[in-house]
Amino acid sequence: MRILRASVLTPFVVAFLLRPGVVFSAPVSNPHAHEAIGTVRQMYDGALTPDLAVNTFRNIDRLFPTRTVKHGARVYPLPAASVRLNQLTFQSGGKSWDLVDYLALNRVTGLLVLKDGGVALETYQLGNNEKTRWMSMSMAKSITSTLIGAALKQGLIQSLDDPVTQYVPKLVGSAYEGVSLRNVLMMSSGVRWNETYTDPHSDRRRLLDIQIAQQPGAAIDFMASLSRAAAAGTVNNYSTGETQIAGEVLHNAISRPLADYLSERIWARFGMEDDATWWLASPQGREIAGSGFSARLRDYGRFGLFILNNGLAGGEPILPQDWVAVAGSPKQLAGGQKLDYGYFWWPSLPTPDHPDSQGSFAAIGIFGQFLYVNPQEHLVIVVWSARSKPSGRDVIDDTDFFAAVAAKLHTP
Repeated sequence: MRILRASVLTPFVVAFLLRPGVVFSAPVSNPHAHEAIGTVRQMYDGALTPDLAVNTFRNIDRLFPTRTVKHGARVYPLPAASVRLNQLTFQSGGKSWDLVDYLALNRVTGLLVLKDGGVALETYQLGNNEKTRWMSMSMAKSITSTLIGAALKQGLIQSLDDPVTQYVPKLVGSAYEGVSLRNVLMMSSGVRWNETYTDPHSDRRRLLDIQIAQQPGAAIDFMASLSRAAAAGTVNNYSTGETQIAGEVLHNAISRPLADYLSERIWARFGMEDDATWWLASPQGREIAGSGFSARLRDYGRFGLFILNNGLAGGEPILPQDWVAVAGSPKQLAGGQKLDYGYFWWPSLPTPDHPDSQGSFAAIGIFGQFLYVNPQEHLVIVVWSARSKPSGRDVIDDTDFFAAVAAKLHTP
């Protein structure tokens, strides 16, 4: 198994360095930068050993060029909560589990529980610490959705019903002709897509190969080449490519990089304690809007509090008044079919075990990354994990864990 060390450059990084005019942003301090890591293809193949997975997931800024999301001078305080989560017993899959089971069996490397804005539980596992930055994977999609809300608030995007071609002329004449930004946020463009992570021939892996090649404009060119499978708005099909479309719309609407806009509107304004990093599709190019965001555990928690407080940062409303409730709630496809998805957020739907979903919702990333927001309980939970495969390797259902925490910390 090939691994990468700090002193070894992958072939595509060597190619970057040989290209004239390539300038990388100043590196962000990383306490784990000396560790051996795997490759991005090994990640998506599910071929990383347990230790190598941990090292890689906290060093993803070494896999691709990144842009820094800068924090500000003021740090939003996270005091101790009035209640502490020291013990927890709950049911999942017909079995009884406790907090230690959840940490160990689901390979949780970081867990933060914020109740009423205070820390009810914070733990780091498998060598992580309070200075570790950890990947978000598809949690980045929810960040991109939030930035679209911020652009709407500022009038930089006029309406979610605007056609994406209005902002991205390269899509004129493609299968995205006639597709609205709302369709994209609901992953219902009708454009054909295969998201299978472990299939080297899937559209998701083709987009990853394009990212590895780091050719400017290649990602949007690929998206413009896709064919249509259904009428816009009629079918939901989970697609990281849709997020790249959304990112391109956003970039052109705000006329600056997504990382800079995130820093300006939320990261620095709200009071994150440290910089974050975001993968780029090419050197100094566009952010990968659906993946590759990396930050500290507490800063993910602060982002959750920003969402919980309906998008207030520095005393200013950053999002439209109803954005959080709308983005985090189930939608409806054309023709009336209910969709168990929001705007790049996953609503927590009622189940037989949890009939009251309490209007909660989550940002979810493969390998076990979660940002759970429960407005009714004033609760935010952040989970980092290092599971062995991109999906389907949770021993304990994370939703059951979140519901148990909400019940345990319930405020009458």
